Amino acid sequence: MKTIIEPFKIKAVEKIRMTTLEERERILREAGYNLFLIPARDVLIDLLTDSGTAAMSSQQWAAMMDGDEAYAGSKSWFRFEETVRSIFGFNHVIPTHQGRAAERILFASTCRAGDVVPNNTHFDTTRANIEYRGAEALDLVIPEGKEASTIHPFKGNMDAHALREVIGKKGKSRIPLIMLTVTNNSGGGQPVSMQNIREISEIARSHGIPLYIDACRFAENAYLIKLREPGYASKPVRDIVREMFSYADGCTMSAKKDGLANIGGFLCTNDSRLAEQERDLLILTEGFPTYGGMAGRDLEAVAAGLEEVLDEDYLNYRIVSTQYLGNHIARGGVPIVQPPGGHAVYIDARAMLPQIPPLKYPGQSLSCELYRWAGIRSVEIGSVMFGRRDPATGAEIPAAMELVRLAIPRRVYTQSHIDYVVEAILEVHERRSSLRGYRIARQALFLRHFSARFEPL
Repeated sequence: MKTIIEPFKIKAVEKIRMTTLEERERILREAGYNLFLIPARDVLIDLLTDSGTAAMSSQQWAAMMDGDEAYAGSKSWFRFEETVRSIFGFNHVIPTHQGRAAERILFASTCRAGDVVPNNTHFDTTRANIEYRGAEALDLVIPEGKEASTIHPFKGNMDAHALREVIGKKGKSRIPLIMLTVTNNSGGGQPVSMQNIREISEIARSHGIPLYIDACRFAENAYLIKLREPGYASKPVRDIVREMFSYADGCTMSAKKDGLANIGGFLCTNDSRLAEQERDLLILTEGFPTYGGMAGRDLEAVAAGLEEVLDEDYLNYRIVSTQYLGNHIARGGVPIVQPPGGHAVYIDARAMLPQIPPLKYPGQSLSCELYRWAGIRSVEIGSVMFGRRDPATGAEIPAAMELVRLAIPRRVYTQSHIDYVVEAILEVHERRSSLRGYRIARQALFLRHFSARFEPL
């Protein structure tokens, strides 16, 4: 059969409030043209993020009713710990309320001013937590990962040659750890191959540097390995996941992605001494080590979700539905990051809007127009999110790519919703030459994209 159906039935629905073009123009102005500042009730199709936006299953809701809210040593904690250990294989599991809390604890325990943390591509909170410590977050994705239209099965791979050069130049004493983000969110949701994970692990271990995996979308990455990498087609996804993490010394995880939960996360390590330091920080800011900022019911929901996300019928539906969106708009002439990734489709705003210079933010322009025209909320991943300042001159340096991410919440939208998104994007694309840029009127020092306010030019 050509049609891939949703491998689930819908038991509850949430009403979408329909808005008019005039209403959305007013809402945009009041929000300072920042889609993060628009109330969710005013959004028709919300593709801002796939983080914490999944529809939970009946099994997850049932598990939540069994949540044990004991402060210390709850049965929900032991179920959560056993599930994480069985899937990922690490000795120490440290629960946190979400992924950025795991990042903060990890980098506070390992990084000092002047250190360097290489990654294929750091995402926004990872980069911010590293830079807050006075360290440098270094992106080393392969050259193909910087070229939106280039076809490569694993554009999320880290450049192994560049990593060796960085270690040689900076010295291993300045590199407290190496990270790999799977899938590579900032680089278009592109997967990392098992061969690359293995090679980066060998480099790290040969220099005595720990390797950590940002595991937010670990199951999607594993399924894309199964589909694209020779030798893995007949392997169960669970076995692929276990091999991926066998090459690492620890991981951070936002369970709001492939945990299929609305809140939660964890930090894992095989280093007993480091785990003790991290638990001390956990108690200080998150909570006791057997709940870490999560309620017992959330521990139950994450444990159930981590098992469900490994279902290959679900993963097939997930990958195919993302490809459906990407392929349909690409056939209509919309430039996207190719091939479509696991959790999102990324429009190449720089290629689509060549009349808007990078520092007039073409991605922000496109995001605003998609909301104005059709009520679709997306997110800019370009010079608003990742622009840098030249330390010598203070001049703004544009990001490597100007993208708009359409992140698809898990188990939330049907094909008719996606067809509506396709139609809207193609209509905006037809009059793309009329779009203009934006300037930033107000911004924060860190993670400015969350709260900045814009003015149209």
